[in-house]
Amino acid sequence: MALGEDELQLLEENCSEGIFRKGEEILSEGSLTSHIIYLQTGLVKEYIKSGDQPECIVQIIQNHAYLGLPSLFGDRVNHYSYAALTDVAVCFIDVAIFKQFILDNGKFAFEILSTVSRDSLTNYHRFISQGQKKIYGKLADTLLYFSKAIFRSNRFRLPLNRNEISYLIGTSRESVSKQLNSFVRDGIISLRRREIIINEPEKLEQISRLG
Repeated sequence: MALGEDELQLLEENCSEGIFRKGEEILSEGSLTSHIIYLQTGLVKEYIKSGDQPECIVQIIQNHAYLGLPSLFGDRVNHYSYAALTDVAVCFIDVAIFKQFILDNGKFAFEILSTVSRDSLTNYHRFISQGQKKIYGKLADTLLYFSKAIFRSNRFRLPLNRNEISYLIGTSRESVSKQLNSFVRDGIISLRRREIIINEPEKLEQISRLG
């Protein structure tokens, strides 16, 4: 974090810490943008839900990231909801203080701008890819994402259930289950409930590329 000592002191004085358990909502779509939330530990899903339609998961957010940035300057209300995928610890930062840091500290502003731009590009390319790939390519992408970007291991526990995976990649729960079982039959992965072992990462990479 590119903040000076005085700014860190001001942040400490205007930061309220909180703990959320797995499944709890942290910030809801449509609420007023009064705080930016710093994710200290855990995993969070950023999603949109419209009426009776299934939710659309935009991205999975790891620790040491900010929640609510897309709505900071664009509107007075939040356009995304955030819910804990694991137990998480957060820090609520007053929006006025956060905006003052951006106005006064060029390095911090650059850091925030870089984060928003990087996330926007990543999500853009993921959505384009989803529209072009079959279910097996989409699911391969998702398993590789958790393996490489989130857990940095070929063995991990999926933080999403099968409904949530379908919301992330834009398909049905039944299609997700069918394709997971196909990967298991082919020996590409081992699966026990949510415990995943990627046995053949090269083959999964190939499926991802061919889509």
